[in-house]
Amino acid sequence: MKLGRGRVVGALLGLLASACSPLKVFNAAVPKDGGVRLAVRDAAFGSDPRQRLDIYAPKAASDSPRPIIIFFYGGSWNSGTKSGYSFVGRALASRGFVVAIPDYRLVPQVRYPTFLEDNAAAVRWVRGHAREFGGDADRLVLAGHSAGAYNAAMLALDPQFLGPDRKAVRGLVGLAGPYDFLPFDGPVVQQTFGGIGDPIGTQPVHYVNPNDPPAFLATGDKDQTVRPANSDSLASKLRAAGVQVERHRYSDVGHAGLITAIARPLRGRATVLADMTAFAARVTR
Repeated sequence: MKLGRGRVVGALLGLLASACSPLKVFNAAVPKDGGVRLAVRDAAFGSDPRQRLDIYAPKAASDSPRPIIIFFYGGSWNSGTKSGYSFVGRALASRGFVVAIPDYRLVPQVRYPTFLEDNAAAVRWVRGHAREFGGDADRLVLAGHSAGAYNAAMLALDPQFLGPDRKAVRGLVGLAGPYDFLPFDGPVVQQTFGGIGDPIGTQPVHYVNPNDPPAFLATGDKDQTVRPANSDSLASKLRAAGVQVERHRYSDVGHAGLITAIARPLRGRATVLADMTAFAARVTR
């Protein structure tokens, strides 16, 4: 029996809401974009089993190295796996980018700032091996959703994590990220950041300066998990510093809906894929 498009979408959303590992099950269920190859699987950028990454790339040959998007997934810093986000990697690669999706160590195995150090190690590995999979080591966009957007923002804005590699970051894409969330409140944030001697230093908004890369900051108007005010705050500070910002708001979209709208069956719910890839193409041109 064939289902109409509306019923397919409804079934996928129901699956997402009910699954024990929602994004991993959702990823397995949705059709993926074609014309893409898994160029690298489980490349090690550290000794821990969680320090592995996958690379997606267009199948079509290119006369020049392609820009690279490094995507950090969310999950409250305590859950998630790169295998649950191949739909993101393939969608972005189908638009002409090389895409890296790393795993990283999670709470409670580690706390802040160790997961950011893992993310930085992944960026350095990608830069060091970029030619092997057709990528341009000097044209990076750091992207992420939710906690992953926080990770991307900290690497893009705080120079301590990437050091000289930060010069290759041409843009930041943050989807529903927490960037300005003091005081620490709730068990997730307390477990991740509680007891830090310098709480202000954990906040992306603290590091804004005129040399920051352009930013694309998106939220869903129905997000009840991470307040869109986080993106408003970061956008305001970046603009005040003279940094280019694209601030996108999507109506009738919640927290998870912002990332699942990248999947093929759900793209009609929000134009986030087209918008973020247009931004990434512009800043890496």
